[in-house]
Amino acid sequence: AKATFYHSKFQASASNPRKLFATFSSLLNPPPLPPSSLSADDFVNHFEKKVDDIRSSFAKSNDTAGPAHTALPCALTSFSPLSPDEISRLVTAGRPTTCPLDPIPSSLLQTISGDLLPYLTSLINSSLTAGYVPSVFKRARVAPLLKKPTLDPSDVNNYRPVSLLSFLSKTLERAVLGQLSCYLPQNDLLDPNQSGFKTGHSTETALLCVTEALRTAKANSLSSALILLDLSAAFDTVNHQILLSTLSELGISGAAHAWIASYLTGRSYQVAWRESVSAPRALTTGVPQGSVLGLLLFSLYTKSLGSVISSHGLSYHCYADDTQLIFSFPPSDNQAANRISACLADISVWMTDHHLKLNLGKTELLFLPGKDCPFHDLAITVDNSLVSSSQSAKNLGVILDNTLSFSTNIKVVTRSCRFMLYNIRRVRPCLTQEA
Repeated sequence: AKATFYHSKFQASASNPRKLFATFSSLLNPPPLPPSSLSADDFVNHFEKKVDDIRSSFAKSNDTAGPAHTALPCALTSFSPLSPDEISRLVTAGRPTTCPLDPIPSSLLQTISGDLLPYLTSLINSSLTAGYVPSVFKRARVAPLLKKPTLDPSDVNNYRPVSLLSFLSKTLERAVLGQLSCYLPQNDLLDPNQSGFKTGHSTETALLCVTEALRTAKANSLSSALILLDLSAAFDTVNHQILLSTLSELGISGAAHAWIASYLTGRSYQVAWRESVSAPRALTTGVPQGSVLGLLLFSLYTKSLGSVISSHGLSYHCYADDTQLIFSFPPSDNQAANRISACLADISVWMTDHHLKLNLGKTELLFLPGKDCPFHDLAITVDNSLVSSSQSAKNLGVILDNTLSFSTNIKVVTRSCRFMLYNIRRVRPCLTQEA
């Protein structure tokens, strides 16, 4: 019976790698029961305190960062209403992920969307033209997720919050994203060194840019330093006034600006744990995680960081909140560490001005000597914190070593492959021959 059950599950998910992996995972490692010692209130208090502690260090910061910029000749003053066909495509193209806040399953909504299309069209277009997001679309249900299976499940510090949003709210966001995705590239307003949230870009393009820059420098007998910046709860501490000012500088005004302001403000969330749900808590900072627009808004919020980095002669590449700095220099340059330290000091100031927390304790430094150049340690000091170079560092899931041989990463991947093959052997008795 068990083999038949899993055979049917594998057949149902054969064309969906995500579901197939989840089925294998449930068979190999059934999720443990959530500890009864924790409650929804424990989690909501922990998540809120973590953000409040970070925000408290910005208490004296202004809500406007940097000088005002010259107004752009381009402008996006409103979001255009969509046709019923465009609304239909948005609804049916979305992944049918159902949230407890959805009145009906999203898959059912997609099935009957043709009958509801006039009402959906009116709802979405009314929001776009009025520059207003209904309050029911600004609620989130947060599920605590254990960061690693090996961590203690009874410690709230070992969990990260995962926000679940209603299907219709994300459909409305996609209507706005489509228009922002036209306006921003057409007017060259996106950071060319940001690989996140761009068509045709991914973590692979970010890694390719970084490794190619390091390889080229090495071939030219230049030494390089790769600095991987780490931010604490970056998406949760975004200041709304600074973000809205940034959007104004990018030419977004009128009803379009009002819609984004409405989208950001008046949001709330509840934490669900076991059978309990916490009381709603207000969200006064941050961009909604798990949302459609949140990641794009964050990339616009941090766009001006690039000019700070470039002013020190360093190059950079980003993927979401992962920022990678590259500085290549002749081996005889004994001021390299000082220049990197000066750059990081200015980055730290920029972060504080923008209410972001640079975590120097988790920031990594990788020193790569040039071709035929001896290896030596490189250390930098920022805000009285010492960042020392290491032999290897994980960057966007790939382990880079200081020789660019990828030998460490290859060992880790092959070890993981062997482990997965062993796991398949373990579950073989639970499968039919067809599976």
